[in-house]
Amino acid sequence: MGGVSIWHWIVVGVIVMLLFGRGKVSELMGDVAKGIKSFKKGMAEDDEPTPTATTVDPKVIDQTQASNAAAQAQAKADHKA
Repeated sequence: MGGVSIWHWIVVGVIVMLLFGRGKVSELMGDVAKGIKSFKKGMAEDDEPTPTATTVDPKVIDQTQASNAAAQAQAKADHKA
């Protein structure tokens, strides 16, 4: 009694066709198909290996040069004062 049979789905389909029209439903189904195709294409592109950029070594700052430069700047400031 409470189950949904094939006749219920047929009636629902007829009502949808009457409300939206045949062209609108086929257009909607075409849009769904395009979405599925683009999804599959995107998933296939994810599987392809992407070329990796060459790795660049990080720049190393010599602490002795930095401290010498700071000491020289401090000495110049002290000399002017």
